[in-house]
Amino acid sequence: MIGYRFSDYIPDDKEGNPFERLLKLFMQLLVYTSGDAAEALQWMNELDKEYQITDDSYGMGDFIQELKDKGYIRDENNDGLFSLTAKSEQSIRQRSLEEIFGKLKKTGQGNHRTSFSGTGDEVSSDTRPYQFGDRLENIEMTDSLRNAQINHGINDLRLTEDDLEVMETEYKTQTSTVLMIDISHSMILYGEDRITPAKKVAMALSELITTKYPKDTLDIIVFGDDAWPIEIKDLPYLKVGPYHTNTVAGLELAMDILRRRKNANKQIFMITDGKPTCLKEGIKYYKNSFGLDRKILNRTLNLAGQCRRLGIKVTTFMVASDPYLQKFVQEFTEENNGKAFYTSLQGLGDYVFEDYEKNRRRRVK
Repeated sequence: MIGYRFSDYIPDDKEGNPFERLLKLFMQLLVYTSGDAAEALQWMNELDKEYQITDDSYGMGDFIQELKDKGYIRDENNDGLFSLTAKSEQSIRQRSLEEIFGKLKKTGQGNHRTSFSGTGDEVSSDTRPYQFGDRLENIEMTDSLRNAQINHGINDLRLTEDDLEVMETEYKTQTSTVLMIDISHSMILYGEDRITPAKKVAMALSELITTKYPKDTLDIIVFGDDAWPIEIKDLPYLKVGPYHTNTVAGLELAMDILRRRKNANKQIFMITDGKPTCLKEGIKYYKNSFGLDRKILNRTLNLAGQCRRLGIKVTTFMVASDPYLQKFVQEFTEENNGKAFYTSLQGLGDYVFEDYEKNRRRRVK
């Protein structure tokens, strides 16, 4: 019996590279500082004083210079007011993807599998009789020749159309997703940072879709007193504002975006921690932060029903545990016939990924 063979541990080059080690920390801090490179570097200097994260051979000055040399930050006026480059923005998204969806296996660029078989691109293990129009490369030659022997005998071996079998294929779908992120003031209240995990999930999901499912579409919107779309590159800089929660405005914008998308499969992911507390009526805002306001609630539930009738499923990721808030989410979910997850901040990414993958395997109805 051959046992285990041990050898000297040879660390990965990146593990022994002080720049890569500090870059990982820098990218994490950028999410917390909303893309403020100077503030992130200030935090790193404070950490260096406390925990000696650099040494005599490689200091913080070396790290900052290497960040500039490698194109992660720019200091155009040499005044210490650093700004991020597109390379940094993409790196933050990629690291968020690796952190949250680390178990994701790399596959070819594809679409979304469904349970419907037909003239698709995804080959399954099943076979069926040949039909006019089937691709020749999908013909299963072994089974076809076996059929020819059975149907015609070994002495009169010939291959006819009735003998042919083809490998079954599955339809693939394209999905249009709108991700709604709550940026109301409650996302940082009570000493709990809820916006940073939400940003990480948004960056990871955007990187997942653009790299693995490039035929899908992802639109990201934020909602406070109003709602507006943001670009993927804007995610690291996202901040909470002194806003109420206008869920109605967010849903209306999401529906308007999806109305213009040609894909049949449409869905909304909504990350929020609270109840709707705001409406816009003309140029004025109707606000009530105390309890569930029936006027605001009814407008929100009406939109949930409209989404259901349009075939748009809404999946709500609730990052708060208050029972009366969960009751609102339950009413909203029942009206939309959608789904709701009551999740901790640590498990948010897992839930979003799991639900996105589930919707890939079926038609959203």
